Amino acid sequence: MDIKGILVSVGGAEDKGTDLEEGVIKRNNLNFFEIGILKTVTGLLQGPESRIEVVTTASSIPEEVGQNYLDAFVKLGYHNVGHLDIRDREDAHKEEFIQRVRECSCLMFSGGNQLRLSSIFGGTEILDIIRQRYEEEHFVISGTSAGAMAMSNTMIYEGNAALSHLKGEVKITTGLGFVQNVIIDSHFDKRGRFMRLAQAVAANPGAIGIGLGEDTGIIIREGHQLEAIGSGGVIIIDGRSVGYNNIGDAEFNQPISVENLKVHIMEKGNAYDIKTRRFEPTLAELEAPAVTK
Repeated sequence: MDIKGILVSVGGAEDKGTDLEEGVIKRNNLNFFEIGILKTVTGLLQGPESRIEVVTTASSIPEEVGQNYLDAFVKLGYHNVGHLDIRDREDAHKEEFIQRVRECSCLMFSGGNQLRLSSIFGGTEILDIIRQRYEEEHFVISGTSAGAMAMSNTMIYEGNAALSHLKGEVKITTGLGFVQNVIIDSHFDKRGRFMRLAQAVAANPGAIGIGLGEDTGIIIREGHQLEAIGSGGVIIIDGRSVGYNNIGDAEFNQPISVENLKVHIMEKGNAYDIKTRRFEPTLAELEAPAVTK
């Protein structure tokens, strides 16, 4: 099935003039509004009249985070923006919110706690609608930090980076399931999460691990074509060629060992295909037929 929607996953702390992850308002480089990731999101829509809904379910300060996003989109010329303040499963079943999801052009999931996203939206009609619209329409779903991590079918919800070399320290559950065979981790550089993502891939070597740095993200088109965006780096961890892997036999809290993980480092404009596990410098080259020698 050809997926018509677009995903935008952002590693967190995207420079929008504010720091939303910790709830501390900081004025930063406002050139972001000319070159930053939120402009990339709006550029995927069909004009300034497109309806954007900001989902702050993951956040512990939803009103503040929602308002900050609304202000950021207004500065980009997008005034048709709403705040879906869904805080629990009862809210997720409200007809008002369901209808707004049916009518919008873009959903923006904020950062916070990704387990709140999976536990509140899992099994609901609203999630079914989001998935159906993403598969069948030009529907844009964007998420930052926790909102990015929850997009995949397999989701990391806990894991101390300092202990992530130990079996069992990385906790995994089912995410929102917009993209398959992928595990996404955020704040990848500053919080030192390589081993965390590596353990998740070692336990699920059929999946591609995607590590997103700050103010960095990926655009996923057709459900499998990735393009790196933003100012930092994207790390791809491919476990398909793993040889020795002791994660199934090691005792809990004992170190893991894994042979032959394959790693790619992507910068803005680089592309990667989840299906073929093929890296290319540009998306155009990835879309071109492979040349046989």
